[in-house]
Amino acid sequence: MATVAIIGGTGLARMEGLEIKGREMIKTPYGAPSCPIIYGELNKLPIVFLARHGHTHKIPPHRVNYCANIWALQSIGIKKIIAVGAVGGISEECTTGSIVIPDQIIDYTTGRVNTFYDGMPDEVRHVDFSYPYDEHVRDALIKSGSALGADVITHGTYGATQGPHLETIAEINRMERDGCTIVGMTGMPEAVLARELDMAYACCGVVVNAAAGKGAGVISMEEINDGIDRGMKTARGVIEGAVKVL
Repeated sequence: MATVAIIGGTGLARMEGLEIKGREMIKTPYGAPSCPIIYGELNKLPIVFLARHGHTHKIPPHRVNYCANIWALQSIGIKKIIAVGAVGGISEECTTGSIVIPDQIIDYTTGRVNTFYDGMPDEVRHVDFSYPYDEHVRDALIKSGSALGADVITHGTYGATQGPHLETIAEINRMERDGCTIVGMTGMPEAVLARELDMAYACCGVVVNAAAGKGAGVISMEEINDGIDRGMKTARGVIEGAVKVL
């Protein structure tokens, strides 16, 4: 039985050595997850995939049913989650194509359901979130990247924004002052929901563009798509190695 899940884009379901065994749409108390869960084997190791934005990538970040996604994975016995996401680089070292394994996060999102424990009907539960990412899963990703010789940045702060629009230069400057090194739109509440269900969660951030004001001119979707094509190839290799450890 699979105990490791990967949350990310549909491109991750095309990894070399992946054999898809089946798909299942899971009913949850929080509504439907983004899409059916994919069961498979990655180099003979059982693994589960969930496309965060749906298999056709039509669900924007602020509309993702994060509660349903995390609950569905926990309900089938998943213990560890590798969350893959495209991010913008804020700090100079976070260049396009690099992989960032953050160790901290700041939540700038609004209006998202960010807890399973809202008092109705369950009692309120306060979880410690001092260290938002699981060190064992982070370490597996870092060691895998090192073995590949990939450009992996082992620390950083993920700034989670609401989207779906990209940020203004002023917003990125504020986030940089706050200590953010990368910016993305899906890191929260995904991370804290996993913590509430005692699931080991870590992020594999793929830098696909320089954040607003950090590159030359405005950001184009062509630039982002080129960055995704470059970065996801590296990310797939990093994930494959991490799964062997986990």
